[in-house]
Amino acid sequence: MNDTRNALATELDRYWIRLTLIAWVVIAIFFVAQRWSAIHWLSLGDTDDNMRLAQVRALLDGQGWYDLRNYRLNPPQGFDIHWSRIVDLPIAGLILLLRPFVGVAEAEKLACGIAPLIPLSITLLGIGATVRRLVAPLAWPLALVFLMGSTVAILMFMPDRIDHHGWQLAMLSLTVAGLCDPKDARGGMTVGLGSALSLTIGLEMLPYCAMAGAIIALRWVWDADERRRLLTYALSLGGGCAAGFALFASEANRVLRCDALTPVWLSVFVAAGALLAVLALVSPQSRTVRLGLAVLAGGVIVAGFGLLFPQCLGRPEQVSDELYANWLGNVREAKPIYRHPLRVAFPLAALPVMGLIGAGVATWRARGTPALLGWACVALFAVFAMLMLLWQVRAGPAAQVMAIPGVTALGWIILPWLLGHQSLFVRVFGTVTVFVIISGLFAGLALKWFPIDRPKPYVQRVNRASGRCVTMPAMTPLNRIPRQTIFTFVDLGPRLITLTHHDAIAGPYHRNGDAILDVQHAFKRSPEEARAIMKRHGATLMLVCPNMAESTVYRDRAPNGFYGRLAHGEKFPWLVPVPLPKGSPLRLFRIR
Repeated sequence: MNDTRNALATELDRYWIRLTLIAWVVIAIFFVAQRWSAIHWLSLGDTDDNMRLAQVRALLDGQGWYDLRNYRLNPPQGFDIHWSRIVDLPIAGLILLLRPFVGVAEAEKLACGIAPLIPLSITLLGIGATVRRLVAPLAWPLALVFLMGSTVAILMFMPDRIDHHGWQLAMLSLTVAGLCDPKDARGGMTVGLGSALSLTIGLEMLPYCAMAGAIIALRWVWDADERRRLLTYALSLGGGCAAGFALFASEANRVLRCDALTPVWLSVFVAAGALLAVLALVSPQSRTVRLGLAVLAGGVIVAGFGLLFPQCLGRPEQVSDELYANWLGNVREAKPIYRHPLRVAFPLAALPVMGLIGAGVATWRARGTPALLGWACVALFAVFAMLMLLWQVRAGPAAQVMAIPGVTALGWIILPWLLGHQSLFVRVFGTVTVFVIISGLFAGLALKWFPIDRPKPYVQRVNRASGRCVTMPAMTPLNRIPRQTIFTFVDLGPRLITLTHHDAIAGPYHRNGDAILDVQHAFKRSPEEARAIMKRHGATLMLVCPNMAESTVYRDRAPNGFYGRLAHGEKFPWLVPVPLPKGSPLRLFRIR
């Protein structure tokens, strides 16, 4: 028996990468089968997922590599989106691979189902490497189980979640693995390249990348022997960002904008890399001097940024005050966790809290061992991730990924003791109870057992309408009408151009700000102003979804405005109803 266990342990240790990838294939097959109905109906539930597919289609139809202007929103000029082509590549590659066998439409559905699972493989490997280095060589399967039980992080890798969040979480997992890598040069390069790729994709993870750089600098301040880690990090960050800008920055991102990897942020990252490289090469023996030089370098970067790019000291989106007040400032994912209902906040925060506890316990237990420095880095990152939730709830997936090493350490300490207990009751019920607590799953179960903070019927009605109107059966009948420009809600725009051949006016993207305001003004102001705005945009049809979340803003906040009066049954001579199939949740009108 012992020989069998030892052989199994040896195999798990020696072939962990191969076994992790096998586990990933099994997980991917399971998720694809579980979500097959959603894949079949192209259920891209988020506006960003729809825009991503629209961007991929444009690329495959011959649009320029550096031209990321979407011409089907706000036609004919369209608008520039601040994304890069990196995440487009696997989706486009899968479509090209599959369409000779299944046709374009089916290839798109399958690509959207498979592509989000690709970064999951990287995430599993990054987390596995971290727990092998810090917890135990055989702890990686437990870490994978905890990740599968996360409430929001795992959703970023689900079929049809084709936006960039899964890729950025994958880079975050590699960053953490690099921070605790005992091989300093390899660890620094991993963090630098992971950060550079994440920043090239988008700036959402900028605070985490900055925190990773600060931790590497602190390691060098504490121990001069960390100079190789600092040097390879600096060169990888600066060089990686420069390469990312050259290869992927769109034409619109080659000006001094603040919301993407533009010359603004490129200069910051290259300058930071150069300064840190100089520090690593000089590397004075005195810890005090190293600390002073690190603080000086940070001060130079911050001061230079403020002096050279003062326009970026405010909101990076650089939107007008009106647009921020009416739209951007009300985006739910941009609000802190304490501004969200308990049914959302509690399950989201449970895993990060347990991870922070676990990281603290593991750091304490690692005193006097080589693992202390690695655990200190993870604990600092875990604290930072928790604090980010107090800024924006969109930090939740990253906070949950950051929690996995900590909860794995807790599980590795407690679960073997329970499984080895003499009492069957303790072995079974004790193990299950502790797992549910450590994994954070207790939060979701508690909300089911104690029906507090349940959505009100009004909210349920809104959610139902918002879900029905964006389905393929609801949208595709519009393709029976010749192609036209349709004036519709901002949140319906990306879905409309994905499922139909029609064009729309706006999508929820800050560089589309003028068109967003036009849509808001049309639905909130007088019918005469609404018609004038629609005509100015060349719209010949108007599409609305009664009770959709966005519609309630126009109806309730401007009851005497155009949409408020339309919602209450008023008719207008310049709007002619266009029949849709019976039971359709949408209402379509021809604009005279």
